Amino acid sequence: MQPFGQVPAYEEDDLVLFESGAILLHIADRSEVLMPSDSKARARVTAWMFAALNSIEPHIQNLTAIDLFHAEEDWAKKRRPAAVKFAQTRLAALSDWLDSRDYLEDRFTVADLLMTTVLRILRHIDLVTQMPTLEAYRLRCETRPAFKKALAAQMADFSDKASAA
Repeated sequence: MQPFGQVPAYEEDDLVLFESGAILLHIADRSEVLMPSDSKARARVTAWMFAALNSIEPHIQNLTAIDLFHAEEDWAKKRRPAAVKFAQTRLAALSDWLDSRDYLEDRFTVADLLMTTVLRILRHIDLVTQMPTLEAYRLRCETRPAFKKALAAQMADFSDKASAA
C-alpha cells in the first residue's frame, strides 16, 4: 500500500493514501473540528501542516537519527552539536510563535495534531521540555481526550503484535 514500505498507509473504500500529512489532510477536509471552513483559515492551517513536516521534522529526525542510530560513530559525535543547535533554532522560532497562543491558529486544528506528533519524536532528550511555552503546548495537545485515545489505539497495535511474537 505504501510505495516506500513505510507506515502509515490509509485505506478507505477504493482510496489508498500514504504519508502522514496527506492522510491527515484528507481526514481533516471532512471535519470542521480539524480544519476550518474559511478558505484563509484553511490555508493557514495547511501552511502549519507543511511547516511541521518541512521546517521542523527534518531537523528533529536528523538529531534523532544521530542519537538513536549513530551515537558512537565519530562523524555523529562531531555533527551532533550543530544538529542540536539547528533543532533548537527551529524549536525556538516555533516557541516564539506560540508565546501568546494556545494553538498554532486561533483554535486546535489538524496542524496542532501534526506538530505535536512531530515534537513527540524528541522524547529521548529535553529540547522541548527546556522551552516552557513549547512544552506547555505539547502537553496541552497530548492531553486532549481524542489524542490520548488515538495514541492508545496506535500503541495497542504494536503491543498486540509484540504479544503474538
